[in-house]
This record gives sequence, C-alpha cells and structure tokens, in this order.
Amino acid sequence: MQRVVAITGASSGIGAELARQLGARGDRLVLAARRQAELEAVARQSGSETLVVPTDVTRRSDVERLRDRALERFGAVDVWVNNAGRGITKPVLELTDEEFDEMMAVNVKSAIYGMQAIAPHFLERRRGHILNVSSMLGRVPFATYRSAYNAAKHALNALTANARVDLQRQCADVHVTLVIPGLVATEFGKHALHGSPPPPAMGAQSAADVAASIAGAIDAPVAEVYTNPQHPALALRYFQDVAAFEQEQRR
Repeated sequence: MQRVVAITGASSGIGAELARQLGARGDRLVLAARRQAELEAVARQSGSETLVVPTDVTRRSDVERLRDRALERFGAVDVWVNNAGRGITKPVLELTDEEFDEMMAVNVKSAIYGMQAIAPHFLERRRGHILNVSSMLGRVPFATYRSAYNAAKHALNALTANARVDLQRQCADVHVTLVIPGLVATEFGKHALHGSPPPPAMGAQSAADVAASIAGAIDAPVAEVYTNPQHPALALRYFQDVAAFEQEQRR
C-alpha cells in the first residue's frame, strides 16, 4: 500500500533513514527540517516521489505551511511522523530558563504543532496515523545529565497518550503511536546543547533498526513501540520499584 508520509527531522539520523526505507518501498514522502541541502540529499537517496519543505518545527506557522504544501502536492497525507528533537547535557539544578524552554520547544511543542495541524485532516478523511518519536529517557531517566530532554520526552509521552484516547474516541481509524528508541548510533549527541559525553561502546541500535521498527508500526498501528526489544522489561522493572532501580544506577 503506497502512502503519503510526512517526516520532521528528516535531514539526518532516524528521520533520514526512515525516509530511505519508506521511499524504497514506494511511499511518497514529505521531508521537513531546517537544513535544505541535507534534506535534498536524503530525497535523492529515497528513490521515491518526494517533496522537500525546509521547516523550523518550533514555529507553528512553519508546521502549518508544511501541512499545506503536502496537501497541495499530494492531495492527502496518510502518516505524519513527529521525529524532530534535540538533547542537552546539563543537570537539573544548573538549567537556565532559555535551555529548558528550548528543550520543550524542540521536543514537545513541535509535536503539538504537528498533531494539531494534521489531526483535522485525518478526522475529515476518517483515517490517518500520527507517530511521535520519544525516547527511553522519557520513561526511565538513566542519563540524568539529559535533564530537560528527559522531562520534555516525559511530557511528549503524556500528550501522545491523551491525543490517542481523544482521537480514537472520535474515529477508530485515526491512530497515534508513541515510538520509544533507546541509545541510537546517530549524531544526536554531537548536536546536543553543550555537547555530549562519550556514548557507551556497546548497546546502541542503528538508525536503520529504529527506522524499521517505525515502518512496522506504520504497517500495523500500535499504541507504543519500543525499538529495542529489551526495554519493555527494563521499564517494567523501573516502575515496579523506582527506589531500587535508582540505587542500582548509582553504583
């Protein structure tokens, strides 16, 4: 089944790999990010009919323009992936207002803008699929130096669940999926505010593996998908005894 799929944060990492995988199977793509040259390079690699729309997802007007350009080009959108995000390296007690606000704008408000922009179209068509890319750090705060990023992803998790319930109440064929990657081998750390400590030598998934999980969720919608199969049990253990889990992490 050929779909029209809009992807934010598509110039690199998970978003770029998802575009390549979906394009290879024939989906038509709408790619959004701030960096036009990188978007165009991804579009050339996708092997599909692709629309490039330079977009600052922290601006509601840009996200609405992204939707409008997609509808003008393809007539409809089937899937909208809110993938844009950015990290930070700073503990909670040292955060400034500006740093916290940027984390919320990039990781949360961008997804709100995307959901609010596309949901009316999906409800009108009586079908559609929103996927919000979160992080395992939004569920289990391993890396405390990510502080405001972790908080932003926690907020995204809650907003996604609320939107899913509200939209499913109105139309059973409008789906909302939360995607929960763990550590991924991309340039995410390099682009984090204040840089990033060296990542662990082992344990990172490839962007291709994460993109394949997202593509699978597009084909068979689910409420949530952990891209690392080991993580559901880890999250369950955390919530069963938070104090014990945190004590273990401090060792």
